[in-house]
Amino acid sequence: MTTPQLTLYNTLTRTKAPFTPLDAANVRMYVCGPTVYDFAHIGNARPVIVFDLLFRLLRHVYGATHVTYVRNITDVDDKINARALRDFPDLPLNDAIRQVTEKTEAQFLSDAKALGALDPTIQPRATDNIAEMQALIGSLIQRNHAYNAAGEVLFDVKSMPDYGLLSGRNLEDNLAGARIAVEAHKKNPADFVLWKQSADNEPGWDSPWGRGRPGWHIECSAMSERYLGQTFDIHGGGLDLIFPHHENEIAQSRCAHGTHAMANVWMHNGFLQVEGQKMSKSLGNFVTINDLLETGAMGGRAWIGDVLRLAMLMTHYREPIDFSVRRLEEAEAKLADWQRAARGAELSEDDAPDASVVAELADDLNFHRASVALDFIAKKANRDEGNAKHCLAATLRFLGFGLDSLLTSEDGWQEPPHIATAIAARLEALNNKDFAKADAIRNELSEQGISLMDYKDEQGQRATKWEMKR
Repeated sequence: MTTPQLTLYNTLTRTKAPFTPLDAANVRMYVCGPTVYDFAHIGNARPVIVFDLLFRLLRHVYGATHVTYVRNITDVDDKINARALRDFPDLPLNDAIRQVTEKTEAQFLSDAKALGALDPTIQPRATDNIAEMQALIGSLIQRNHAYNAAGEVLFDVKSMPDYGLLSGRNLEDNLAGARIAVEAHKKNPADFVLWKQSADNEPGWDSPWGRGRPGWHIECSAMSERYLGQTFDIHGGGLDLIFPHHENEIAQSRCAHGTHAMANVWMHNGFLQVEGQKMSKSLGNFVTINDLLETGAMGGRAWIGDVLRLAMLMTHYREPIDFSVRRLEEAEAKLADWQRAARGAELSEDDAPDASVVAELADDLNFHRASVALDFIAKKANRDEGNAKHCLAATLRFLGFGLDSLLTSEDGWQEPPHIATAIAARLEALNNKDFAKADAIRNELSEQGISLMDYKDEQGQRATKWEMKR
């Protein structure tokens, strides 16, 4: 089998290019993980799913033992501090934030598993890497890229001539938009915090610069260096992290080590909206992953993790996504179609995915074209052609989808609930000779890619079956 050439879009260069790892025997990827002060929302689910798909693809191409994937847990943050003070006022401060974050971290990991995501190779906590952060800050001070002022250690952005390459933001523009009077202790308004003092009612750690806690950006620079080295292959995260977080990571890491790059390829997934609006608590459309898995937060019903996974992947990872009930229903129907076609296949651990699907994904995770290839395989599986059923099952497993998540038992198949409800309503309309309503239901399902076929059952009664259009 020919190994496909991966091509990936690099935010740093604004181009798509062939991917060549620094060391094919140890391909290294870092992805910014959640800040675990509360349950993760569906926007957090997108990078979990996108970079899990890339992780699976890298493992397939280079070998499972030759890929290291690090996704951090941010467990020190002002929101975490506030919640710790509220919920655990009698505990020592550092213990209180651990109590808050262990619960929310466990929920995040459970949600990620439900979404079909593999565990990353390493999942470090920020608070377990304070010494590494302090060492990195010390190096920046020694190299004249950082300074101590008013109890803070700050990065001097003017010490880095090419600061701003990732975001394309001109340093002068940043300076012009800053409020100098508010932060007069800074050499430049765009300088950012590496270490800050902690008040008596805030968590903190002893350091050469006094008791304090790290700035947000230094955490990822320290953890990526510890587990992946000073320069590694891929750094990923959401589009919202390009500036300031990823820009400042690059500045810290390159200046501390004197390297030309922190990561060779920078990848970012697009923004997410809910039913056409920006997600926010004030609009009442703030939805957690757990809400979708357990409650009727969207569409009045719970959804299985495989459906959420497919709904996310149906839009290319770099494009904005409108997360809606309609999208979930479309994903559910498509997934049911694939799973039904693959039903009954028995797999071994060594069964490989379809090469044409892998080839499409190798082109910057083009899941749309991969799904077209899956439809073709499913069509052959439904006709019992060759080993298509087995190939389809192996490919679905490779993509992170279960093979029985919509099965009710070994003897029966459950249509996705919205399809079953729509078909029942249409049959009722036909029996009542309400043909306008029946046509409206058929048209609505057709817009979702669902084709209906009427027939007579063994008792001569009107019945309907469905399939995804091909």
